[in-house]
Amino acid sequence: MHALRHFYASVLPNAGESIKALSEYVGHQAPGFTLRTYTHLMPSSGTRTRAAVDRLFPDEPPADGPRRFLGP
Repeated sequence: MHALRHFYASVLPNAGESIKALSEYVGHQAPGFTLRTYTHLMPSSGTRTRAAVDRLFPDEPPADGPRRFLGP
């Protein structure tokens, strides 16, 4: 039964469930405890992070030219 609980708690964040909700589902009082307990089982998080950064900073500049920061 413990293995099933561990599996459940490790796949839900990868599926997009929030840590706060997961923490409530498994009966943890603090989401931080849930993170410390289960995040080591999420190997694809690095891949997702790189993909998110790549979307923000594409290899090719926009078609209308480079963007410039003009300052405040």
